[in-house]
Amino acid sequence: MPRPAALLAAALPPLLLAGLGTTHPTMLTPESAPWWRDLHLIGLFLFPLLALGPWAVVRGRGRVLETVVVVLGFVYACSYTALDVLAGIGAGQETVVVGPGPWVSALFGMADRIGMPGTYAYLATAVIGGVTAVVVTRGLVARTAAVVGTVLVVGGGWSFLTSHIYPPVGVATMVVLAVGWTTLAAVVPPVLSSTPRHPSPRRQPAPT
Repeated sequence: MPRPAALLAAALPPLLLAGLGTTHPTMLTPESAPWWRDLHLIGLFLFPLLALGPWAVVRGRGRVLETVVVVLGFVYACSYTALDVLAGIGAGQETVVVGPGPWVSALFGMADRIGMPGTYAYLATAVIGGVTAVVVTRGLVARTAAVVGTVLVVGGGWSFLTSHIYPPVGVATMVVLAVGWTTLAAVVPPVLSSTPRHPSPRRQPAPT
């Protein structure tokens, strides 16, 4: 993956979620329910993309390492999608159609139980991605930036456990993740291709 594409994959998903989070209602009410539902419909296509940040950092650093991050990202994407559907789309739609009731808290409870393992899986990718970046970077400036980026993504991953994208903390969490993953993707050295390059055959002189 070219570096511009890696930087885009690291920065764009959390920044889009931060923008979406600025409009997230603080409470689910009959008045806020339509946008609560529709906001999480949009989020279905954005939340799984957060897993691109860790992958952009560890890609090409070893098959086992990359596989672990991909599997953790898959767990996060599945679990958080379920949370989004239950507590976002489902609870919002029920409130629109039926109004407030015990089904809302029941949906929230199930969403938390399913979504929490996914957010911990994402936090694990932050730890793995950050440590990997610190190990593979060379030079004082690059390694310092890698340490700063690691602190940002781990702190953002920890905050994400409880903040979702609610403003202001959830919005700030997404911005922190965007800065952190972009920093790590920028400082890790490029992965050299393992495919050997064969020299082109020399042209033989024409017989005289």
